[in-house]
Amino acid sequence: MTAHLGATLRLFRIESGLSLRDLARRLGVSSTYLSRVENGIDAPPTSMRLEAMARELGVSPTLLMELAHRVSPLLVDYVAREPDAGSLFLEIAHRQLNHTQLAELRAVVEARFPGRRKSVAPYGRLTELLTTDRILVQLRCADLEDVFDVAVERLATGTTADPATVVAALLRREAVVSSSIGRGVAVPCAYVDGGSPGAVLVTLARPLRLATSDGEALRLVILLWGSTHAGDRLPGLASIARLSSRGLADHLAHLDSPARVLARLAELEVGGAAEP
Repeated sequence: MTAHLGATLRLFRIESGLSLRDLARRLGVSSTYLSRVENGIDAPPTSMRLEAMARELGVSPTLLMELAHRVSPLLVDYVAREPDAGSLFLEIAHRQLNHTQLAELRAVVEARFPGRRKSVAPYGRLTELLTTDRILVQLRCADLEDVFDVAVERLATGTTADPATVVAALLRREAVVSSSIGRGVAVPCAYVDGGSPGAVLVTLARPLRLATSDGEALRLVILLWGSTHAGDRLPGLASIARLSSRGLADHLAHLDSPARVLARLAELEVGGAAEP
């Protein structure tokens, strides 16, 4: 999971418009250390450091904790103050509630005891950026350039963007920083002047053997499209990162129609994705 966390942190940093040195300075760490984290060499940061990262990147601390398999200091402090809460969490663990049951329990808690504040930069909904004509299933591609060609054509229709120019920019960026976030998923981002947010989702008939963050071949590519404004794609990226860490590529790999992919995504976004 470390590789997935590091690769995702790197994409969040880039989308936030921060250089490695800028973020390291804000966090009070060395750029060498931050680079090692992003490349999956060092262990995931502590919970307190992850919370500081989330603040600087403008994403939910809960997401980073989840990706790193860390427990928030807020939870630790709360259990220390309210021992009954620890007993309740232990009961949940003993009962082995699955993701659907936990979603039901969360809904009851939210209805009965609504939260007093919302998380920073909540997860976006990928389904809001997609339509069936922007979902390509079981596409056969020789390389990532083939994927980009098809995806950009779908998104550039009706805009002034030149597809060839956008694809070239994506390839240049890919040569510097891989868009792979692990678990068979890549999330390239296209920056287009005046571009409204959108996405194209591509499942691959044959996985692409590329240099990925965790060595796993690419099976799912989700191209995020939007303006050059830093952070426009963060909510969508956060949603993809969360779902991909829970096996998104496995959930979608064998679906045979765009409609089924869109329906499955809607289910996962509502209930959370369990390992398939």
